[in-house]
Amino acid sequence: MAAPPVVIWEQEVQPLLRYKELIPRLEEALGKFSRRDSAEVIQPVRTTVPLQKHSGFLGLMPTYMQNDGVLCTKLVCFYKREEGSTLPATQAAVVLLDPEYGNVKAVIDGEVITCMRTAAVSAISAKLLMSPEAKVLAILGSGKQALSHYNVFTEMFSFKEVRVWSRTRQGVERFSQSVSGPVTACVSVEEAVKGADVIVTVTGCTEPVLFGQWVKPGAHVAAVGACRPNWRELDDVLMKEAVVYADSREGAMTESGDVILSGAEVFAELGDIINGTKPAHRGKTTVFKSLGMGVQDAVSAKLVFDQWKAKASQS
Repeated sequence: MAAPPVVIWEQEVQPLLRYKELIPRLEEALGKFSRRDSAEVIQPVRTTVPLQKHSGFLGLMPTYMQNDGVLCTKLVCFYKREEGSTLPATQAAVVLLDPEYGNVKAVIDGEVITCMRTAAVSAISAKLLMSPEAKVLAILGSGKQALSHYNVFTEMFSFKEVRVWSRTRQGVERFSQSVSGPVTACVSVEEAVKGADVIVTVTGCTEPVLFGQWVKPGAHVAAVGACRPNWRELDDVLMKEAVVYADSREGAMTESGDVILSGAEVFAELGDIINGTKPAHRGKTTVFKSLGMGVQDAVSAKLVFDQWKAKASQS
């Protein structure tokens, strides 16, 4: 008989997941995904079920990594909340299974995994695409993803200034009090992004909030919000002038309103750069459109589970 599944709660996940261990695994996984080898990664585009009564969606994100022996699926609910709502914008759980027996090995809270793997992949995009002389980081948004992006970007890079903008003053104040270093609070998006070398968009916006006319030539944009075909964060000018990269080309063409509605071409996946099959255009304005992928959750969940097992064996 298989052992009963382990349940790993949010407060247990946090100390088990560290960027210095997670980032190399994510880089390897992105490369494997882009090779399109079924023994490496089988990952269909996310399936979504509308939750119309609650202005949300249930997303199902299964992944099988045959060579690594990893079978995993994430269940994530995400919502378009009214401004001022105290309800969460996302809730997630990651289920890790034994690929041979089919039993559930672990159910892992998905909030920390989602925040950290998303921010880590954005940081990988910046490592590959931003100017080596980048000095100013701008973050649009002030929620959990804004905080996780701040943490990994300031851990990996040395910015001289970090600017933040949010739809509410309270959001900016809460964010500023939550982070370890100084931030410049901005009252407008234009003020936040003018002259910025790297711009991270982690908003709940469904209409463009970042406009190409404000973006410095050669800047790198990591666009994380707007994960539906009719939602947007970036305008047509920016999408058409920039070289556009994605985590998954199929995901971007199916789910990203920024890509679909602008008619922009996805030049390459991050995995293509990692594999050396497509160039990183550092000297040009670049956009990384992040949709999030099951393979990112799979390697994160395996890392958490392996660390949990190691810790349990010592106690």
